Amino acid sequence: MGSRLTWLQIRERREFKGRWVALDECRYDTKTSQPIEGSVVDSDEDLVTLCNRMQESDNRYCAIVYCDDAETAPPPTVRRSPSSPSFTEFTPAPGRPYTH
Repeated sequence: MGSRLTWLQIRERREFKGRWVALDECRYDTKTSQPIEGSVVDSDEDLVTLCNRMQESDNRYCAIVYCDDAETAPPPTVRRSPSSPSFTEFTPAPGRPYTH
């Protein structure tokens, strides 16, 4: 993939709706620390599958965001800590609690 897009552009594309999207070289919102622009590296409907592909590739430190039609706030993200590759932190979108 590799195209640089804003979060709004990603949300508008059918190919990303309902999918997790891996972004590299992100630009972050200064208030929310959420990615608002980046280079699309890969996407998948299954978060685990996408994370496994990212872990096997050279793109280990991508932001991974979920593209949802209803999303109006910055996207929820999954971040891997560079100091602890086995630690994954999930940041839900504001107003949308994370439950598993």
